[in-house]
Amino acid sequence: MTNGRFISLEGGEGTGKSTQAKALGAALEARGLTAHLTREPGGTPGAETIRQLLLSGHDDKWNMRTEAMLFAAARAEHCATLIKPAIARGDWVICDRFIDSSRAYQTVSGVLGDDDIMKIHQVGSDGFMPDRTFILDLPEDIAARRANARDRGDSDRIGGRDSGYHSAVMANFRRYATEEPTRVKLIDASAAPDAITSALLDNLADLLS
Repeated sequence: MTNGRFISLEGGEGTGKSTQAKALGAALEARGLTAHLTREPGGTPGAETIRQLLLSGHDDKWNMRTEAMLFAAARAEHCATLIKPAIARGDWVICDRFIDSSRAYQTVSGVLGDDDIMKIHQVGSDGFMPDRTFILDLPEDIAARRANARDRGDSDRIGGRDSGYHSAVMANFRRYATEEPTRVKLIDASAAPDAITSALLDNLADLLS
């Protein structure tokens, strides 16, 4: 049996994660691999229920500690029910957001630090990490226009936070790519979609061999 792999796609709002997850899944399937597309928060019935709690309503619906624990609860269910069983079968799993989104988004306020997020992740999901994480990096003005066009003025409670918040989130993502260059790869998301997919595959060569 070939080794299953877990790939996460990260980045700010409007950077094209969902589009590239689908393209990457199709490319892997074309190579004879079984690829599962999923997302966070969500991916399983229980985790999708938590997703609705997290993303609907006003920004102040949850305090930051509660928000972090709800994300971790959804992730724990997702890992136990879908991600880990698929990898154990030798399949590939491509996830639109994972732990690095919690790290990037939920530490901006300063209420929680990176160590806090990782401690919660250790309890909920045994500290499980992706084999490779791609951060899609796009100039903020372009990303904002794409997100607005996608949402048509109806952003969820996290996507609707102000531009300063989202700038800080992207700064966090870029820092992870610098600090963990083996696992985390920064990808130019301003290129043509096919070129972005090719870049993803190039950066998976070691896992595909």
